Amino acid sequence: MTEAPTRKRSGGGAARRAERTATPVDTARFIERSIPNFELLNEEALERIEEAAETVLEEIGVVFANNPAALALWRDAGADVRGERVHIPRGLARRLCKSAPSRFTQHARNPARNVEIGGNSLVLAPVYGPPFVRDIGGGRRYATMADFEKFVKLAYLSRWLHHSGGTVCEPTDVPVNKRHLDMLKAHMVLSDKPFMGSVTEPSRAQDSVDMCGILFGEAFVQENTVMTSLVNINSPLTFDDTMMGALEVYARNNQAAIVSPFIVGGAMAPVTVAGTLVQVLAEVLAGVAYSQLVRAGAPVIFGAFVTSIDMGSGAPTFGTPEASQITYGAGQLARRLGLPYRSAGAFCGSKLPDAQAAYESANSLNMGLLSGVNFMLHACGWLEGGLVASFEKFVMDADQLGALHKFAEGVRVDDDTMAMDAIREVGPGGHYLGCAHTQANFKTAFWRSQLFDYKPFETWDEEGARDTQALAAARVEKMLASYTPPPMDPAVYEALNAYVAQRKASMPDAFS
Repeated sequence: MTEAPTRKRSGGGAARRAERTATPVDTARFIERSIPNFELLNEEALERIEEAAETVLEEIGVVFANNPAALALWRDAGADVRGERVHIPRGLARRLCKSAPSRFTQHARNPARNVEIGGNSLVLAPVYGPPFVRDIGGGRRYATMADFEKFVKLAYLSRWLHHSGGTVCEPTDVPVNKRHLDMLKAHMVLSDKPFMGSVTEPSRAQDSVDMCGILFGEAFVQENTVMTSLVNINSPLTFDDTMMGALEVYARNNQAAIVSPFIVGGAMAPVTVAGTLVQVLAEVLAGVAYSQLVRAGAPVIFGAFVTSIDMGSGAPTFGTPEASQITYGAGQLARRLGLPYRSAGAFCGSKLPDAQAAYESANSLNMGLLSGVNFMLHACGWLEGGLVASFEKFVMDADQLGALHKFAEGVRVDDDTMAMDAIREVGPGGHYLGCAHTQANFKTAFWRSQLFDYKPFETWDEEGARDTQALAAARVEKMLASYTPPPMDPAVYEALNAYVAQRKASMPDAFS
């Protein structure tokens, strides 16, 4: 039996004392589905899509822009490289993908919050990337580092979120070339859930690895996965040197990358579901295969960010049937490749956390659960097509993620749940409120929202007739007021601060 790797620590006594005095934060374990995935496509359709994707790779090829090293790796692997375009022989990419793990552990600094990505698991992470934030008091505005830190705290305190995420919002008051350092430190210090690394430049990916070396220990990082990262493909069929450079850093260091085409149907992919699936599969095959050329066995996730387009305005649309069909189909293709799957989220195009946001987000969240997604980015907080991270919608979505947990449990059928004693006890015309079975099970019988108002009209009216957005705003304030940071070794905290200070001092500010 192989022993688990140990993490080199200092200041352990201080950390243990802090842990004894810290307020515990209740976080649900990542979801393990006990329900079947929805299989939209039959075997013939899947085979035709796979065959067409291989044709795209061989005949049309993919571009690896400004990356001679990548071209050399592909050439050595047997691809036909013409300029920057790589034509991948039929079957080569699929063979390379076989070395990627079908399931892996992402470690958190609190081992109790480790997550498993792949198989029947579902890991929920918050919104990623908006330059704007919105709240009921301040409206829509550019995001700041203070906003970012608030979101990290809310994610830490949210029971149904398993992951701290990455760029939960883009803090525009910090220089572009330095903000990744502050964001990473916030995830590491303000939360003890797993988090994502930076991908906006290869050196920032390396900073992410180096800071994780301080947090976890360098040897632990090389032997275990402690980060995921979002590597978007410039659809159609283009892999830029920035994203691929970040992918190379993470693959070399045994860290996970989500290889994710960025699809707006009708603009970046065909208008048809089948055509989009062909392109998505071709792009993912090429990206995952490349990660395995960098380091065979590097953890990687099959990603698919998919939305359609309003042909009248050109604006992206969310929660639509076509996007759901693509997400279901991509899930089947990912499982046939034996890869973990990333897609879906609380997507909406609404400007406010209103009925449109709720309908579209509910459609997207439930579709993600049923399509077999293993890592769901954007699970809470998404507004205005991803341009805005909303504080109120963050807690509204995070509350609803509890319903996903409950539904994913499936239906337990045993002597207790059949409740035959209760049916006998109550008999015809009675009620179940006072029977022994109800008394024994009522606390856990039904999932309960921590946000929605179920009070009688008169009570609701007397308390201010608050709508859901107002209730969410009050919950944001309550959660932030209750926040206590998780314990951390003082020596690790000081080392992280020193690293960030040194890196910031090494370069001038850049805001573009």
